[in-house]
This record gives sequence, C-alpha cells and structure tokens, in this order.
Amino acid sequence: MPYNHFTIEERERLQTLWWERRSMRDIAKVLGRSHASVSRELRRNFPPEREQYTPRLTQERASAKKKERGRHERLKNDRVRAYVVTHLKRRWSPEQIALRIKIDMGERISHEAIYQYVYHQVHRDGYGLLKPRCEDLRMYLRRRRKRRIPKGSRRCQRAGNQSSPSIEDRPAVVNDRKRIGDWEGDTVESRDHRPGVNTLVERKTGYTFITKLHSKSGLATREAMSARLTPLPAKLRRTVTLDNGPENRDWRQIEEKVGIKCFFAHPYCSGERGTNENTNGLIRDYFPKKTDFRMISEEEIRFVERELNDRPRKRLGGRTPRETMSGALTC
Repeated sequence: MPYNHFTIEERERLQTLWWERRSMRDIAKVLGRSHASVSRELRRNFPPEREQYTPRLTQERASAKKKERGRHERLKNDRVRAYVVTHLKRRWSPEQIALRIKIDMGERISHEAIYQYVYHQVHRDGYGLLKPRCEDLRMYLRRRRKRRIPKGSRRCQRAGNQSSPSIEDRPAVVNDRKRIGDWEGDTVESRDHRPGVNTLVERKTGYTFITKLHSKSGLATREAMSARLTPLPAKLRRTVTLDNGPENRDWRQIEEKVGIKCFFAHPYCSGERGTNENTNGLIRDYFPKKTDFRMISEEEIRFVERELNDRPRKRLGGRTPRETMSGALTC
C-alpha cells in the first residue's frame, strides 16, 4: 500500500487528539493511519524547546522539503563540471583539481565533492550499472577502484647495512624539503624485465625527468642521470637518493661526473623514496605494467614528462612543479 503524507487537516486533528492525551494507537485508529506513522510524525515535529506540536509549521516544513526533493546536479555548474572532467582525463587527482581550480577559475570546490561526483555516476555506490546520460570517470582515478575504500598502510622490512652511502648519513635538511636540489632516482622496468625508463624526481618541487634506457647496465643509468642533471646549476644538484638495484652500482662515477652526493635507501624500504615511488605510480597511469618501452617513442615519454610537470601539487599551494622550478632557476 503506497504511503501518503499527512495532510494539514490530519495534522490539525492529530494536534487535538494529542491535547486530549490519547494514545498513539487511538490516534492512529481515528486517523486511519499506522501507529508507527503517527509516532514518527510527532517525533519529527515535536521540538523540545517548544514542547508542542504545531500543524501549520509542520505543513510548511513538509512543503519546503517536497520542493527540494529530486536529483541535484553535483558540483556547482557546467563550467566547473567540464573543468573537473577534463582534468581528470589528464590524470590529475581530485585534490590537485580542487587546488588548481581556485587559480584558474576562481572557484572553490573540495576534492571530496569531486570524488562524490565521480562515484555518483554509477548505481549502488559503484556496484551497479552506469546511470543514464552519465560517464564512468573511475578509470581516470589513480586506483581505478569500483568503490572508495579506506587507505591502508604497509610496513617496510629493514635489511642489513650496505657498503654504499646510507640514507642515515644524508643531511637532515633533506627531510624537511625546504631547499631545492635534492633528488630521488629509480628505474621503471619494461615488460619481461627488459630495459625501461630512468626517473628522477626533485623532492621539494616534484619536478620529474623521465629518460628512456636502452639497456639495464650501470653505464646506461649513469649516462641517463648525467644527461639530465649535469646541465642544471650547482645549487640544484645537491643530493640524490637511490635504491639498491644493480643499475646504480656506478654511483661513484655519478658523483664525480654530475657533482652530486649519492645516498641509498635501506633495502625493501621504498617509502624512504616516497616521492619517487609516487611519481612512478603516476607514470604507470600512462604506461601500465607489462608495457614494452621498446615500442614507446621518445616523444610519448616527453609528453608524459610534460604532463607530470604541469600537474598542480598540494604541497606547492596549487602551483605546478614547472612553475616552481622555473622560479628557482631565475633566482
């Protein structure tokens, strides 16, 4: 049996019966309603500060709610929605979009509103079918999950000391990200463990270099790092933190040729190079695992490098790595 909302006449009759101290079931019987409906009506519209049921105010409140019912467009307007969708497709995160839209459009939205907009496009919180006239934007999020889940954590396993310079000996100022010139380096492998790309990320600005490798040798990595870092001013070549892979065995030659101090993270502790690991994850958005980098052109790699350096960053107040690095170069 369909539920019908209380009419003003029913509400006025309910008030009279309530004043007569009638029970819920008696009132329900007189009105021809369920006693649960009567109880709910009184509970919703019986403000403790007034301690009385007022049918006219209740009717006005119910009419206002009725007008507000229905589907509401998420985000503010078409311009904002178009901006969000465009930049999601550029692999920007909702947080980065929320930061940058203030600079580009003068609008203010939260990253939570963007997440809600993305997951609102699909029925049943992500488990159902795509809603009519909607677009599935989940594929443009970093994790591409059907539903939002709480963040987890992963503990690192520490191993024994190494003969190369340890991260424990790295200057403490590097941890604070207060200066520019401290880098993190890694290698993103190709399909079947073939040569991939070398990545270098500046810790404060997030500025990224991506260089295609033609072999997995220490020489190839050394040449790639030298080619990208040597042209920079000395103040932007302070330290570089690497992992313990065999491709980094020529660290002494890198120090001598580039004029930079090398340090090594503990084995199995990728979190000690968190900036670089996060950047590698961004690169995987464009080049998923099992990508054969031998089939990827230099121009495609340069395109991804430009995209990453033009992404707004939260720690930079919405500015991009390129903008921040350019400011450092002109100082």
